[in-house]
Amino acid sequence: MKKFFDFGNKLHSGEVSIPFVRKRKLWLGLAALLTVLSLMVPVVRGMAGAEPFNLGIAFTGGSEFQVDHVDSSAEAQANKAVTDAVPGAEPRTVPTSNDSLKIETRQLNDDEMQKVRDSLIESFEVSAENVTSNFVGPLWGQNITKKMTLALVIYVGLALIIMALYFRTFKMSLAAIVGLFFVMVLTTGIYAATGFEITPEAIIGFLTVLSFSLYDTVVVFDKIRETTKGFEDNRKQTFSSLVELGVNQTTVRSINTTAIGALPIGAILFIGVFLLGAGTLTDIALSLFVGTIVATVSTLFVASPLYAVLRGTEEKVREQERLVRETAKPTAEKEPVAS
Repeated sequence: MKKFFDFGNKLHSGEVSIPFVRKRKLWLGLAALLTVLSLMVPVVRGMAGAEPFNLGIAFTGGSEFQVDHVDSSAEAQANKAVTDAVPGAEPRTVPTSNDSLKIETRQLNDDEMQKVRDSLIESFEVSAENVTSNFVGPLWGQNITKKMTLALVIYVGLALIIMALYFRTFKMSLAAIVGLFFVMVLTTGIYAATGFEITPEAIIGFLTVLSFSLYDTVVVFDKIRETTKGFEDNRKQTFSSLVELGVNQTTVRSINTTAIGALPIGAILFIGVFLLGAGTLTDIALSLFVGTIVATVSTLFVASPLYAVLRGTEEKVREQERLVRETAKPTAEKEPVAS
């Protein structure tokens, strides 16, 4: 732990520097590659005959059955009972607790639902009161999707304007929004690639992650604004070096914030999966866990280097970096300057 603190102090003083900006072409290239791959995953799944995303029943609609007071690990038995009653029902079993199972199927008619209920009662040898069934329409999920999309558009628009006013530069605001877009696309790609179920609870967790991502980016950018203040008169460090110094000075803080957030989320995820079974708790925790890690990566390796790139096109920035290089020429062999 002491070594970690010492490393953090060295990052803050500039004695040690992680090349977030110096290797910006590498990081932004990898980010672009991951973005393309994330966008391609749903397309490839669709071409292979699978659904692009594993949407929960709230989005697709269907029939839902719950069997209480049974072994939650008896998924195969539950699926067999359903398919024996209605071949082609496409059952998907989800353990909801230690002594209950939830089975989701395509939309069934009343006769088919009764057959499935009877089959589950017979297979698990439980009373009729322990087997419940209901129909879930897709309209609710569609309404949630529309409202989520509207909320996301408003959120991004307000964030873009407020950050531009706060930082007094649209380029910093734009870099933050691009980082936010990377978080959205990569998290979506991870869900598509792994087949994690997308439920309304997962969407709630996902929207929460976007707030965390923007918060982390604002903290880092605030430090960058501090380190680059009055950069025009600096003849020892280029603008890019000052941006990198700001990122390095907040790296340990970002890592600590992520760790502090991810550990309890991971604990909730463990409890949800192994103790309570998949359900609301698991869906929220999973999206939070994945998104929190992606958000930190985005702030350090995407948003910050991109800001340096955007500002690097300005004449005053290029002139300042030229003057720094000229000043450093006589002592270049002794003290190389990062650019």
